[in-house]
Amino acid sequence: MSSEEIKITGVVEEVTFQNDSNGFTVLDISVDNDYLTAVGVMPGVTAGESVTLTGTYTIHPSFGRQFKVTAFSRCMPETTEQIYKYLASGVIRGIGPKKAMSIVEFFGSDTLSVLENDPEQLASIKGISLEQAKNIGEEFTRQYAMRAVMMGLEKYGFSPSECIRIFKKLGIQAVQKVEENPYCLCSSGLGISFERAESIESKLDKKPLPDFRIAEGILHVMRYNSTNRGHTCIPREKLLKPCADLLEITQDEIDIAIDKLVSTARLKSDCIDGKDFVFLPSAFLAEKKIAERMAIIANFPPPGAPQLAEWIDNIEAKNDIKYDDQQRIAIATAAKKGLLVLTGGPGTGKTTAIKGIINIFEKQNLDIALAAPTGRAAKRMSEVTGMEAKTIHRLLEVEWDEDDRPVFRRNMSNPLDCSALILDELSMIDIHLFSSLLEALPLGCRLILVGDSDQLPPVGAGNVLQDLILSDVLPVVCLSRIFRQAMESKIITNAHKIVNGENPDLTNDGKDFFHMERPSATLTAQTVTELCCERLPRAYKWDAFSDIQVICPSKKGETGTQNLNLLLQNALNPAHKTKPEINIAGKVFRVGDKVMQVKNNYNIEWKSPTDKGNGIFNGDIGILTSIDTQSSLVTVNFDGKVAEIPGEYLSELELAYAITVHKSQGSEFKAVIIPAIGVVPNLAYRNLLYTAVTRAKDMLVTVGSAQMLEVMTQNDRKAKRYSALSHFLKVDI
Repeated sequence: MSSEEIKITGVVEEVTFQNDSNGFTVLDISVDNDYLTAVGVMPGVTAGESVTLTGTYTIHPSFGRQFKVTAFSRCMPETTEQIYKYLASGVIRGIGPKKAMSIVEFFGSDTLSVLENDPEQLASIKGISLEQAKNIGEEFTRQYAMRAVMMGLEKYGFSPSECIRIFKKLGIQAVQKVEENPYCLCSSGLGISFERAESIESKLDKKPLPDFRIAEGILHVMRYNSTNRGHTCIPREKLLKPCADLLEITQDEIDIAIDKLVSTARLKSDCIDGKDFVFLPSAFLAEKKIAERMAIIANFPPPGAPQLAEWIDNIEAKNDIKYDDQQRIAIATAAKKGLLVLTGGPGTGKTTAIKGIINIFEKQNLDIALAAPTGRAAKRMSEVTGMEAKTIHRLLEVEWDEDDRPVFRRNMSNPLDCSALILDELSMIDIHLFSSLLEALPLGCRLILVGDSDQLPPVGAGNVLQDLILSDVLPVVCLSRIFRQAMESKIITNAHKIVNGENPDLTNDGKDFFHMERPSATLTAQTVTELCCERLPRAYKWDAFSDIQVICPSKKGETGTQNLNLLLQNALNPAHKTKPEINIAGKVFRVGDKVMQVKNNYNIEWKSPTDKGNGIFNGDIGILTSIDTQSSLVTVNFDGKVAEIPGEYLSELELAYAITVHKSQGSEFKAVIIPAIGVVPNLAYRNLLYTAVTRAKDMLVTVGSAQMLEVMTQNDRKAKRYSALSHFLKVDI
């Protein structure tokens, strides 16, 4: 079929499917005595309407010839036959086919005018009371208003689905509200950026009050610092200049505007150590809730266990192990206090300590739940403990609201069914998710928090693990001894060297850590490709897709993920006439590709042989198994969870032959290859290298410049994250 867009005009005969949330519609339309099926975003379209559709003809493998709609316009039905179809379709609540016939027979071609201007006249018809007539008029006005809103907003560049969301959020006065203050869209959960609101303002004949732009500009800077830099708060003095630069006004004007935002509760302010900090309300509430819940757990420890020492001795004897002093303290603290922050690097015995804690909790007849922030981390936790571990989202039974924000069924009024929770990879968890988790803990539930404080902080806002440790008011055990068996691994010994600021040992005399010096980025990229595609699979019988992972400090450059993904895709999964492929915003995906989901999406359904659910999350890696090029639908197998991803969400997928260090958090791979040459200064730092190294289980290969690895090791720069959790914990505990 031709891909050239055309326009067709016809009358809607029947709407067979319509998604009220996003406007996706399947309908039958008659065009010049020909019937055809049209699919696309056409919110509110009903039978009997005349519509003009823009799009292309396609062939669906199951449903045959269709018209794929990219844009549409409509006009209200004109003939009595069209008006009857329109009303009989059920679009107006209170009117079915029988009433529709009575109304059209009574008012004829004036029917819609009566509904709009004088609906009380409907009471003249037998079977329609005056109250029913008024209700029908109100419903027609609402339907007509949505059409008017869509027409009014489309000129500002909003898509039909965006128009629906704006109408649902702002109501029938949506166009008026947007034209009075386009910045109202930014804080309404609609995903409209500050820059886009500015572009809408530029198209308005009458400019909105400057206070609207100033207020939203400050909130934009706060949101940017939360989303992109992980801050939960900003010192007020440091907020003034960036806001003044953005809005091109004085810092004094910004200072006054901040006071107004605080007085109207759109921002929160608190004094910490004599300095004024400004928060987004959601971040302030999350950190306060965490501190309050942790205080309850800390101040109400569980009943004592007088036979605890004997239990620990028995566990050692039964498992033929000997805990070191810190492991023993960790196990005892978990049992006595019911709260523990357990931290330590690789090879220091965290897993052994966790197993010991589980054994003690089992002796206490506790219902134990295990959780981690990602699917891969949960899977690894299950493998090392022999118990089921869930992602936090699954544990909390995530659902989503109309703005696609997570809502958890497990909460304070519906707590979790466990009396002990062990949570791994705490360094990855932001304040909002951790707050939701604590809210769902039943009273008296033991809480064991495990993580490596030297790894990268979470992608989201906050620095939970570091703040819990720095508060110095919670029971923290840091495992530091590297066990003899772990000492045999150069991955582990070099990881500890790096975190201690010592240059890693790059002599190739071990079994699991190798360095391959290369003088240029081009040769480095070539070597990485050879290792992944040929040398490691041939030498160790590893699968290039599931066992080997390239982890890069950066996305850009010859050794960044973007270039390496293209090289590896061409080498491991080259184009072939038997492999369907699809181009999304310049990125080519084909059947067989290794891909990653890069944004939490709670709408995508998945199925496995034993389960089903909703939600594919940032960092999930899978294999693309099929592509329907006509409907832009792809199927991805995410570690046994098979998900069908429609075209509107394909921008959330990336090739995953090579991934960034940040995206690798919480994962572990048999073999990791790290290209290390020409790393830009803002990414050449110690805990980024340490995090990458600790993703490797059986083998690590660094390729590039030994000097670059030394530069990263010596750079202990950590991006400053402003947060208040440590302060709140000290106040509450």
